[in-house]
Amino acid sequence: MPLNMIKLCVGAESVEDLEEWIAERLDEARALGRPVEQMHTTRMVPSRAPELVDGGSLYWVIKGSVQCRQRLLEVRPFTDADGISRCHLVLDPKVVRTEWQPRRAFQGWRYLVAADAPADLSDNASGWQALPPDLRSELASLGLL
Repeated sequence: MPLNMIKLCVGAESVEDLEEWIAERLDEARALGRPVEQMHTTRMVPSRAPELVDGGSLYWVIKGSVQCRQRLLEVRPFTDADGISRCHLVLDPKVVRTEWQPRRAFQGWRYLVAADAPADLSDNASGWQALPPDLRSELASLGLL
C-alpha cells in the first residue's frame, strides 16, 4: 500500500488555480532552458521517502478540503544558500481531482496512509463535481459540500 503526503495548498483558491500555477512554472522553466519538472520545496525531509515514491501522492488541501492530488516522483534533499536543510518534492504535473474531504489547517505536511486518502473522481464528473469552481467553493464554505 503506498504512503502519501498531505499539505495545505497555500494561495490557491481552487484546483483550477493550482493547475494554472503549475502550467506557468513549467512554461517559465522551458523559456529559461531549465529542466521541465514540477517541484514543491519543503523544509522537512521525509524519513519515509522510499515509501512515498513507490506509488504515493501529495494530496492538496485547498480552502479547507482535500480536493486533488499529484503523484510523487522523487524526493530530493538539499541544503539552501543559508545552510538550511530542505527538500524538493518532484511531482507529476498532472493534477488528479479527488472527492472532497474536510481538513483543519495544519503546518507543514503529514503522512497520509492510503486507507485514509480520498478516492479519485472519475473524468465524467457529475453532481456537485460538475459545478463551477466558485460555486463549489461557496457551497463548501457554507458547509454544504
